[in-house]
Amino acid sequence: MINFVLKRLLSIIPVLLGISLLLFIMLRALPGDPAQVLAGQMASPADVEVIRVQMGLDKPIHIQYAVFLNQLVHLNLGVSARTQNPVIEEVWARLPNTILLSLSAIILACAFGIPAGIIAAVRPYSWVDYLVTIASLIGISMPVFWLGIMLMIVFAINLQWLPAGGIGTWQHMVLPSVTLAAFVVAFIARMTRSSMLEVLSQDYVTTARSKGLKEKLIIVKHALKNALIPIITVVGLQFGLLLGGAVLTETVFAWPGIGRLIVDSILARDYAMIQGCILIFGLLYTLVNLMVDLIYALVDPRIRYE
Repeated sequence: MINFVLKRLLSIIPVLLGISLLLFIMLRALPGDPAQVLAGQMASPADVEVIRVQMGLDKPIHIQYAVFLNQLVHLNLGVSARTQNPVIEEVWARLPNTILLSLSAIILACAFGIPAGIIAAVRPYSWVDYLVTIASLIGISMPVFWLGIMLMIVFAINLQWLPAGGIGTWQHMVLPSVTLAAFVVAFIARMTRSSMLEVLSQDYVTTARSKGLKEKLIIVKHALKNALIPIITVVGLQFGLLLGGAVLTETVFAWPGIGRLIVDSILARDYAMIQGCILIFGLLYTLVNLMVDLIYALVDPRIRYE
């Protein structure tokens, strides 16, 4: 197990290098001059050139990438051209907010998605099953930003039960968490239903029923335990996506997380900040995948990593 963990940790290095190279090329292929954006429309060409030199944009792209890699080796993500603060400090200040929002959303999604999938699988092709299926399709198809705006209009503006945005109390987390969780609930419910239907058709479940075991015990102890592996996979992947995909939700609800920081940095053409945020997201996603693989061995003792 230790060797497996070490190999997976080492494999993160080429993954991050690939992400950094692709991101570096894509950012510089975008139209627009970041130096001109920072200097303003009324700035003289000399002022724009000074800012371009300060940002290192006057050098060839391969030299820029070499400088970036040298900084990355020393755990230096550069300095934000917009705020003039170190990127790592800006990211570190907002990262806990994004993790908190993603954790609350995934917990909420599991709390509703897994029971809904189990109920739908226990009563296949019933009105409950059809209701869960329709709700899942609606959740998957519904745009996140639209749902966030609708929830804000109903619960923050009309009913005035919850704040419309910002951060502070637990009440500020309700609307953005529900908005994020709605999409994930649908995926978890559908995967739970599919996995449970497959397990419930196995011979050992039929044997357990023939022995007179209670249906609740069969579902929880025998069926759900053996159906957890695909569910854990989906939950882990969705949590990784939530960490990097909360951009729209954080923007709609003015949540001070990394997603909103990326949007502000894109508008300001802040290359260093964008690169730092995306690399942090890539690192978190790979670590979440590693944790999912380790949880497999805890849930199913038959799984061992050589």
